[in-house]
Amino acid sequence: MSLLGSVRKGWGCLGKGCLVLIVFPLLFAITIFFLQRSRSALPDRFVLQVPISGTIPEHSSESGKLPFMASAEPLSQQELLFLLRRASGDSRVAAVLLSIDGLRAAPAKIGELRTSIEELRKEGKRVIAFLRSPEDSDYLLATACDSIIVAKGSFMLLDGLRAETLYYKTALAKIGVSFQAAQWKEYKSGVEPFVRSGPSPESQERLGELLDDVYGGYLGYASRRRGIKRQALELIINTRPLLTAQEALDLKLVDGTVSAWQLQPALERKMTGREPEEKSGFFVDARRYSSSFDSPLEHEGREKIALVTISGPIVPAGSDGVEGIGEGVGEGQIRRALRRALSDKYIRAIVVRIDSPGGDAMASASILEMLDSAAVQKPLVVSMSGVAASGGYMAALAGKTIYASPLTFTGSIGVYALKPEISGLAEKTGLARSVVTRGRYADANSLFKPLDPEGYRMFMAASGEIYRDFVEKVAVSRKMSFAGADSLAGGRVWTGKRALTVGLVDRSGGLFDAMREAQRLAGIDSTRHPEIVCLAEERGWIALLFGGEGTSVMQRFETAFLRRLTARLFSAEGMGAFEVFGLEAARSGRMMMLALMPFDVDIR
Repeated sequence: MSLLGSVRKGWGCLGKGCLVLIVFPLLFAITIFFLQRSRSALPDRFVLQVPISGTIPEHSSESGKLPFMASAEPLSQQELLFLLRRASGDSRVAAVLLSIDGLRAAPAKIGELRTSIEELRKEGKRVIAFLRSPEDSDYLLATACDSIIVAKGSFMLLDGLRAETLYYKTALAKIGVSFQAAQWKEYKSGVEPFVRSGPSPESQERLGELLDDVYGGYLGYASRRRGIKRQALELIINTRPLLTAQEALDLKLVDGTVSAWQLQPALERKMTGREPEEKSGFFVDARRYSSSFDSPLEHEGREKIALVTISGPIVPAGSDGVEGIGEGVGEGQIRRALRRALSDKYIRAIVVRIDSPGGDAMASASILEMLDSAAVQKPLVVSMSGVAASGGYMAALAGKTIYASPLTFTGSIGVYALKPEISGLAEKTGLARSVVTRGRYADANSLFKPLDPEGYRMFMAASGEIYRDFVEKVAVSRKMSFAGADSLAGGRVWTGKRALTVGLVDRSGGLFDAMREAQRLAGIDSTRHPEIVCLAEERGWIALLFGGEGTSVMQRFETAFLRRLTARLFSAEGMGAFEVFGLEAARSGRMMMLALMPFDVDIR
């Protein structure tokens, strides 16, 4: 036996079984320690401090992260909604301090958070917003609060809204890469960045409508809450977009300025009438507050409502995101969640929360089938979050009732397909190939050549059949004629307000509206509070490392680390979903049939 073989044999005890015996008790003890510390008794009276920043993911995947990575996770939309709902009925919470910084969330998410803030204020809770260097989205959320404080010495940038799309056709052509596309139909403009050098009239039209709705809502709400005329606010945006903190105060856009380090002492002094003490515990962090509860909301009795979340791009079965870029949601995740919801006899209804631009067309159709099957057994209500478009809208069709916020981006009923080819790149680099085939079309879908006319005809026909099936699903679910559904399809993206008008959704409302409807459909007494069971795919980090599936602990550790790294590098603040799928098509050479929203709207 070689020396290397002897060393490997000697290290055999570091296999999964021995590591579990050695490491698990230690990890368990550490976990219990931190849980106990986090759940220490809260003060009798305190200010709840809630940080809100970034794009705000729909649900937390923190439990699937490694422990030393978890603290970086921002609060998710669902965590924020449940936390604020808890605080509204908690007599210990004297006030809520929102630290808003660099918010880039979807308009519908901001609108839903505003509603939660308004509910807090109705319950007599004072809500204060602290802004560091606010932009439009930060300010829009802050205007729902009782008062707005801006960091002394900072600037306020209120320059309006912008939607931007990058076009890759010319840049890719320079290196010999191009795409063929099948687009169903004219408004399904997701292929345009890869086949055009600029936007089509249809794409411009739809983006303009979306921005009109969001901008109009912004001006109307912010001006009303601040007691200034809408025209005055618009004039500031168009003539004085960059303001000092003092200028913002003079214009009555905010209520005060204070240095960040002075904020807490000044607020405690004002609320208690005494000088702050060292480590007084008057401010409680949102994470600590949330961890003091065993469930998202107070509940009574055994009755439950399941909350199943579809968040991110929809990917095929067995896929872990598009080559690991981004989280995504797969058929397996939804199957496991629904199995749990249907097997628990105390779960009386299901709420499906969707925050997805769509994705793989076949996976989206498969998820709809699973949800339809579940809806036969238990009442199923859909709640749309920031976006529920294309494949995300297809999944929503299973809902007995579909709720959307006024600014949810939805619809986008359509399909497109991309076929990459790199013959130009091969020629530039001198790459030669020799192919031996059996069968007329064996090499038709090659990455090294475009489709011939007959191949392209079949390409278009296949994507057209998926489109026809999508429209038929809409027509059946929404009780429309095929022609009526088709008139609303073609890839058109609607805001929730417009979708309600044309019949693509049933009601305007957020997550808690959907939960109340599910409770009603399940026959649960409206005066009772059923338990909310969140069935998002959140595997614990111990299970992540020791879950097996034929891989070693170190391999799974590496996978967890790399997923975390790619999530950072390719977050929503980098590439959008359609860019990720497009670049994946270029990388893999595969034809991709996508039911995906044609653009990402980044509004700030």
